Amino acid sequence: MQIDPRCMRCGMAPETVNHTLFECPPALQVWALSPIPTAPAHFPTGGLFTNMTQLFWHLPNDDRMRMFPWLIWYIWKARNDKVMSNVDWDPNEIIVKAEAESIAWTKAQERLEMAYPHTETHVEISALGDICQVDGAWKESECRAGLGWYYFNTNTLEKLMGGCNMRRGISPFQAELEALIWAMQCMLRIRKLTTVFQTDCSDVVKMVSRPEEWPAFSLLLEEVDRCKRRFNSFSIMQIPRTKNTQADKLARSARALLTDVYYVNSVSPVWISELF
Repeated sequence: MQIDPRCMRCGMAPETVNHTLFECPPALQVWALSPIPTAPAHFPTGGLFTNMTQLFWHLPNDDRMRMFPWLIWYIWKARNDKVMSNVDWDPNEIIVKAEAESIAWTKAQERLEMAYPHTETHVEISALGDICQVDGAWKESECRAGLGWYYFNTNTLEKLMGGCNMRRGISPFQAELEALIWAMQCMLRIRKLTTVFQTDCSDVVKMVSRPEEWPAFSLLLEEVDRCKRRFNSFSIMQIPRTKNTQADKLARSARALLTDVYYVNSVSPVWISELF
């Protein structure tokens, strides 16, 4: 198709994603007036990933900084209104709308936590044979998440463990699911096809049981389902946090490391002082 690649708002440059959200003069004005810190040659820049890295990982620890996803959204909506209806948005209006949406989202999460408080079940359920306990370690103030799993067989006393770290995702639920997927892949690799998986996160059990109710994690849950079909017998159950200490220590210690790590062995890694 023969189209004009220039930005329809300013006509000064090709309309790339980075130009639309960060470099177009109306977008630049929004960022300059917003609470998000800006500095020449630092933010915004001509690199999309540089700009997104700044927003995700390097903003000050201030509640006002959390509005940046909604700033991006309303900059995009303002672009659409200009292109489709020739309507101009005032930059201050964009900031006010973004801040209101950010506050509404935060309050909605608080109400959700009050309505559905996280509780641990302390019902002891015995499982025999191949057991694999999993855990994910996620912290908003850290750029890495940790994954951990601990396998043991109640009959042969065989044991194996794994710990790795990765770039932090959007929520602790993502880390928990990533830990489960990695553990499932490892069990399939060593042909432990009748494994009972255990987690201290009740929501992970719900996700696996009713994936259609968790559309935000559909891609990860699809991978869980693909792995499930390769087991001869698959089950997942919740256990108290006090019974999941090995996987928890593996995940937390991996998250704290400053370098990439991928560890699978039958003995504890040297970067854990005491696993048992």
